[in-house]
Amino acid sequence: MLKIKLAAAALAVFAAAPAIAQDTSAPMPADTSTPTAPDGSKAFGIVPYVGVMGSYESFDNQPNHGIPQALNSNGSLRNNYRLTGGLVEGVVGFNVPLGPVFVGAEGTVAKGFTGNIDWEYGGAGRFGVRAGDSGLFFGKVGYKWVNFDHYAPYVSGNRNDKTHDGMDYGIGFEVGPQDIGLKGITGNAGFRIRGEVDTFGAFHSFTPKLGVITHF
Repeated sequence: MLKIKLAAAALAVFAAAPAIAQDTSAPMPADTSTPTAPDGSKAFGIVPYVGVMGSYESFDNQPNHGIPQALNSNGSLRNNYRLTGGLVEGVVGFNVPLGPVFVGAEGTVAKGFTGNIDWEYGGAGRFGVRAGDSGLFFGKVGYKWVNFDHYAPYVSGNRNDKTHDGMDYGIGFEVGPQDIGLKGITGNAGFRIRGEVDTFGAFHSFTPKLGVITHF
């Protein structure tokens, strides 16, 4: 009786062996999932963007601080200039997503349409975190040149000194369609609303900005 049981067990093992071999030799399905950032876009890569911003800049013009005071040729203070005004700014740059964070760089050109601010241009590096479905919170550090139109015949004794340059700092946010209830109608890439506050030099200006950025 024992021999019959052993023979039956051996037969069962030999019968099951081909099925086990076939099962273990079958390739495992490949993992096709790709890491993504919180907004569903790829977690790593280069993401270019362009945008248009509107801003209102106000420069500090106190003695020995901020933009030098404008003087008439006789040395008296010139009062008919404005170191404040509205600007329209074009932005072009790129982000490098690193999972939930990102780094990047951008260049800007702005044209003043009120006051005596004529042109501004500069570049900056950006860094921050990605939040929600399509949001960004960022800081930026860069360098900016500011040109004043018909600023003054004399500026602190320096004739025609209309251009000033210095470090530029800012903080801001971007929010995409999904975060404002539009259900991502422009997709993962697309329009984001950007809000930002910048300062020029050692807090020589205050510049709130609002605009639209388009990611590709």
